[in-house]
Amino acid sequence: MQISQEPSASIGGDGERQECAGCKKKITDRYLLKALEQFWHEDCLKCSCCDCRLGEVGSTLFTKANLLLCRRDYLRLFGSTGYCSACSKMIPAFEMVMRVKGNVYHLECFACQQCNHRFCVGDRFYMCDNKILCEYDYEERMVKCSSSSSSCSSSCPPPFNSIHSAVSSSVLR
Repeated sequence: MQISQEPSASIGGDGERQECAGCKKKITDRYLLKALEQFWHEDCLKCSCCDCRLGEVGSTLFTKANLLLCRRDYLRLFGSTGYCSACSKMIPAFEMVMRVKGNVYHLECFACQQCNHRFCVGDRFYMCDNKILCEYDYEERMVKCSSSSSSCSSSCPPPFNSIHSAVSSSVLR
């Protein structure tokens, strides 16, 4: 929603001055702002989360669930980080995620995609054919590939020994 300011708009059609939805005082300013079907002083129109001013010319504000939000807070609360590489479901922007080589995962989906073993801090994991594998399943796959008389279809790089030790926040800024 773009904010527009109109001169002499603080007087309603009946000659009465409008009341500010923020401070409940009459608006006597030259400009009148309208958001959520209510009128606001320039200084009273603020983000419901961070209190940053939304009443400046050219500012963009978002409304959802009867909240006034700046762009950053709207994306943080209602935006999306993308889709989980394991379950293909959307990941909200406020959710904590794990990232590996350009892939993003819900924390609960970040597990070996062969045996579903959940990783603990310090566990090694490997990316093979764009799938996360625990150390055991990775080694099993490598043994099968090396003992197979035909060429193995998987193109797994040598282990890069990544250590799962931190959770990433995907909050947009």
